[in-house]
Amino acid sequence: MTAAAPNLWSPPRLSMRWWPVFLRNWLVWKKLAVPSLVGNIAEPLMWLVAFGYGMGALVGEVNMVTPQGQVAVPYILFLASGSICMSAMNAASFEALYSAFSRMHVQKTWDGIMNAPVRLDDVVLAEMLWAGFKALFASVAIMGVMLALGISHSPKLLLAIPILLGAGITFACIALVFNAIAQGYDFFTYYFTLFLTPMMFLSGVFFPREQLPEVVKMVSDWLPLTNAVELVRPLFMDQWPEQAWLHGLVLLIYAVGAFWVALALTRKRFAG
Repeated sequence: MTAAAPNLWSPPRLSMRWWPVFLRNWLVWKKLAVPSLVGNIAEPLMWLVAFGYGMGALVGEVNMVTPQGQVAVPYILFLASGSICMSAMNAASFEALYSAFSRMHVQKTWDGIMNAPVRLDDVVLAEMLWAGFKALFASVAIMGVMLALGISHSPKLLLAIPILLGAGITFACIALVFNAIAQGYDFFTYYFTLFLTPMMFLSGVFFPREQLPEVVKMVSDWLPLTNAVELVRPLFMDQWPEQAWLHGLVLLIYAVGAFWVALALTRKRFAG
């Protein structure tokens, strides 16, 4: 066991052979693209309509602290800028958990792929990038609806596209850690209940984080969803994010660290 441990945690051995795996997932998904897209965007749009227009009529505007001072923002815009990050998180997580687990464990698709000259490392990389792409696709679709509703017309929203891709990749990496240790679909309930749902309410999606107790806010500062929201929300307001480098660095650290852990645990699973 001691001799095998370094191999599990060795640096990723990656090549362009991840591309055929990614393309395979794309070709399969195209057959179910419409229901998949509807499933990815229906829930966040319901959140947006119910809370943005329903509660927004009661709340009116939300006071936010920005580098230019305190600004009153319509609640629908505040919610939209947070919910699109939440959508990227959920889309990437579902793909890297339920779909990836089906391909890895239930359908044994990964085993079939590795009969070709494709390493496990490339398969895991392809799954991560595919989940990130699914998150981006869903987020851009939702952004299109938001633009149609006139929530924001800031040209800076174009910069939100690579940020949402990065957020999707980050959450895909984290989800693949749990995918590697899961024994069944029921295990993912813990991930959503104990990790994603609390983070959703602590990351400034539904209300300003300034209202949180100081200790909770300090924890919230380092959550990946918080940093994604802090990058995207100013773009909706036609402003530049404050300390963008720091928020981007936090997401990068989560992505790299989680991918390495996910890869090591997946290697251990397939070696057993």
